Amino acid sequence: MEYVRLGNSNLNVSRICMGCMGFGDAGNGQHTWTVDETLSRQIIKRGLEVGVNFFDTAIAYQSGTSEQYLGRALKDFAKRCDVIVATKFLPRTSEEMDRGITGQQHIERMLDQSLQNLGMDYVDLYIYHMWDYATPLYDIMEGLNNVVKAGKVRYIGISNCYAYQLAKANALAEKENFAKFVSVQGHYNLIFREEEREMAKLCAEDHIAMTPYSALAGGRLAKLPGETSKRLQEDEYARLKYDTTARQDSVIISRVAKLAEKHGVSMTEISLAWLLNKVTSPIVGATKLHHIDGAAKAIHLSLNDDEMAFLEEPYIPHQLVGVMAQNTPANAKNKHVWSTGNQKI
Repeated sequence: MEYVRLGNSNLNVSRICMGCMGFGDAGNGQHTWTVDETLSRQIIKRGLEVGVNFFDTAIAYQSGTSEQYLGRALKDFAKRCDVIVATKFLPRTSEEMDRGITGQQHIERMLDQSLQNLGMDYVDLYIYHMWDYATPLYDIMEGLNNVVKAGKVRYIGISNCYAYQLAKANALAEKENFAKFVSVQGHYNLIFREEEREMAKLCAEDHIAMTPYSALAGGRLAKLPGETSKRLQEDEYARLKYDTTARQDSVIISRVAKLAEKHGVSMTEISLAWLLNKVTSPIVGATKLHHIDGAAKAIHLSLNDDEMAFLEEPYIPHQLVGVMAQNTPANAKNKHVWSTGNQKI
């Protein structure tokens, strides 16, 4: 495993971040393809064995059971000081707004619940899961600064935002001497490269770490065209993101398969090797032991310039999909969008 500094922080993270959205009680969330605690623990332990020290979860994942599974496993298999734990908080619900709960109060309440779920006194990285159009930015940034000052959070990150929003937030933080976002978690992979338009350039200039989710496009970049799996069959949110462009994306996926055959490696290794050339630490979900093994192997695979270009050449612009398309000012007070039990992240 290789390790790298996470943006402007003092955190040294593994080049592969284990995404924990696939862990948790399927009865407590939107995802039916998640794995139980026994298998989750095996995967987490295997990740630690291959050198993964960076783990990403969220309070929205299976109503907090993902956090619970991760926290219990890390307590049993690792020293707290040896791992980097990231979790995320959702915007305020309409019920909270009606009750007059401020953005700062909301952040503290969500964080305290996550810490209880994880069984930890602090998290290394606390991530603003999506832009809250119904809450003043100052309220969010001051609330995050407060939990950093309280010692409950070491650094803050952001997810599912536009480049202008990240720049605006960090400019406010700099002006007010608040904690700044050190990382961004966006939707980025070989078949969805819209982050390259502005976000990647901003992050390069300001030394903000990119830790993208959906690194393998819900498994599509790891399988030959026509191959299937439980997740590909049951992950409705991934289908929402990728089905409408499946035809054009299949050209790129076929090129991934061709390079995998050439190198004698898996498609996972090719897809992640490409992404590792672009970002700090891609978030790779795992629901089977071999998933994390394949991700770890990608660290040691080098693609030359011609191979990178071969993978990139067929790409055409994509429409924004998923939470970036759903999360708009018009939906800011839609309690169904913000529900922790039904969150479609």
